[in-house]
Amino acid sequence: MLSRGTRRGFWCECWTEDLTEQRGPALLASFDAYSAPQADRWVAVALRTISPALDPDASDEAWEWLHDGRAATRRALLRSAPCTVSVTHASTRVTWTIRPVTYLPLADRTELPPCAYEFRARSGMSPLS
Repeated sequence: MLSRGTRRGFWCECWTEDLTEQRGPALLASFDAYSAPQADRWVAVALRTISPALDPDASDEAWEWLHDGRAATRRALLRSAPCTVSVTHASTRVTWTIRPVTYLPLADRTELPPCAYEFRARSGMSPLS
């Protein structure tokens, strides 16, 4: 059975980039938010969590957004505008992106597909290997 209707929300990502290397950014985490407050809260919690480990300049960037930039970010999200928040610690840039999206309805799964019952873990193998 399909769930009914689409749902507006925000797709949030956290990217890291080593500024001394020639390769591009790497996706660290993603999050599906269903409201502007939930989306900016995801970034705020991350910034509060990492701020004690940041160098003084990066920590200042983080707290500046938490105190002043967060309200502007929330207003932009309420207008369905994408937002970006970045801090640079030493040679690493951490960037959070928040984009408005429309989540499509998906079929509800009441039971697993038949192939799921055919899987058997190999004995003596670590699930991480």
